[in-house]
Amino acid sequence: MVALSDPGRMRRNNEDAVFADARLGLAVLADGMGGHNAGEVASSMAVTAIGSELAHAFETIPPERLSAAGTSHACEALADVIRRTNAAIHQAAQQNRRYAGMGATLVVVQFFDDRLAVAHLGDSRLYRWRAGELALLTRDHSPLQEQIDKGMISPEQARHAPNRNLVTRALGVEADVVVDVAEHAVLPDDVYLLCSDGLNDMVDDEEIARALNEFSANLQLCSAQLIQIANRHGGRDNISVILAKIKRSFRASA
Repeated sequence: MVALSDPGRMRRNNEDAVFADARLGLAVLADGMGGHNAGEVASSMAVTAIGSELAHAFETIPPERLSAAGTSHACEALADVIRRTNAAIHQAAQQNRRYAGMGATLVVVQFFDDRLAVAHLGDSRLYRWRAGELALLTRDHSPLQEQIDKGMISPEQARHAPNRNLVTRALGVEADVVVDVAEHAVLPDDVYLLCSDGLNDMVDDEEIARALNEFSANLQLCSAQLIQIANRHGGRDNISVILAKIKRSFRASA
């Protein structure tokens, strides 16, 4: 795994935060929102709390173990930790006027037993590069995505819409939050890309695919290349990427 974050060309502060630990199979990316550096506070709180709490959760219970509901412990733990982190960020915003309205979009991935569990809020994304094909594994929580789903606008029109950064769900904005969680099978040589909208707003899927095709043998170089492309196209926002490459099967022992 490799994680990189860049302020971009238009902003002084970087309100994104990233965490990646290949040993734990865990990656967290948050894109902060709010004035007076509150977005930076929210994203930092999110990454710190979620990273540490999930690491602890999986030390005691294997992520592949099934819950009473028949879902993996990884999915249950992701949703539970994110809901508690949401409440903590919301409470901090309520108690400090400087942080009023702060929040963050979020994407979290836990790899386990030749699978991954992904949870997300807002427009931070997870992509998969497999056998020369790029697939988006998350669906943005945004008014534009709702318009795309209804056939009102095309994805290309959405890329240039004036309200493309509005989201309908985010961490910490409300006291409670609904978390989208999913599981996907993982194969050797897969590459997974977590990113903030500072990347996909500036770099279209075709360019992302081209960079992954050319540079994914070197994740550090590939991450830097993606950020460089976003900055070359204007770098209007903070740009964060986490890349994870599957080197071999990691089936859980019986």
